[in-house]
Amino acid sequence: MLYDILIAGGGVAGLTAAMYAGRAGLTALVVERLFPGGQAAVTYEIENYPGLQAMSGPELAVAFEQHARKFGAVITNAEINSVELEGKVKLFKTSAGDFEGKTVIITTGARPRLLEIKGEQELTGHGVSYCATCDGAFYKGKIVAVIGGGNTAVEDALFLARMCDTVHLIHRRDRFRADKSLSDKLADFDNIKLMMNSIPEYIQGQEHVTGLAVQNKNTAEKHVIDVDGVFIAVGTVPNSSLFSDCLATEDGYIVTDKHMAASIPGIFAAGDIRNTPLRQVITAAADGAVAAYSASRYVLETGN
Repeated sequence: MLYDILIAGGGVAGLTAAMYAGRAGLTALVVERLFPGGQAAVTYEIENYPGLQAMSGPELAVAFEQHARKFGAVITNAEINSVELEGKVKLFKTSAGDFEGKTVIITTGARPRLLEIKGEQELTGHGVSYCATCDGAFYKGKIVAVIGGGNTAVEDALFLARMCDTVHLIHRRDRFRADKSLSDKLADFDNIKLMMNSIPEYIQGQEHVTGLAVQNKNTAEKHVIDVDGVFIAVGTVPNSSLFSDCLATEDGYIVTDKHMAASIPGIFAAGDIRNTPLRQVITAAADGAVAAYSASRYVLETGN
């Protein structure tokens, strides 16, 4: 089958694009290697999506998926091994077979950035985690550290504080990059201990995490915090390796215009994968809608 739109990635941007494509009467195939919802599906609570004062990330992800399916989107769980973006017919070669489409929307998002310190790789899955909502329940009543200063790090600390004995929030600067409305909530929890101007040096442990070595930037003082788990939230890296050789990128993120068009005709990008100043659920949804609109116009105008 030749689909009108092939969508790489089933996060918020991809599911929104699929929904808009379906409403426009176009056929859309979403290829997602894990589970629909992307980063939203592993976010504890989302309170900045207009109209929803507070909703869990998994609930919102399910709602997006159901909405996309309602309008005919086909969602396939598979790994995309290679792509062919030039020419009239675009091709995804995946672990579930080959799929052809008239246009492509890339919504593969981004993955957690690594600290690249000693002990991180060795202890990943044994006390080192990049997803508090995924693994937080394993640390009920225990002591953990969260590393980072953005929205994700603060959200993780707030989430973990509800179940952990102590949460050390470690940030290399003297103020958080997180929204003030979020960082203000830290004061509500006595068990969140702030460690500002501090840099993690290495993670201690053999079979599991037992400590985190930290250095104060101002005093050069070093010490080891006894912790049972370390949650790392220091940003993301775009999942663009499949496309970086054929599309224009900026720091790994796909360059698009205001119509979400990439550097090859008929190829669009939306959400966290593209060069955008803000990466939130609302911007991913908006990008997906624009990308689907642009893709549908491309199909109509080219007569594909």
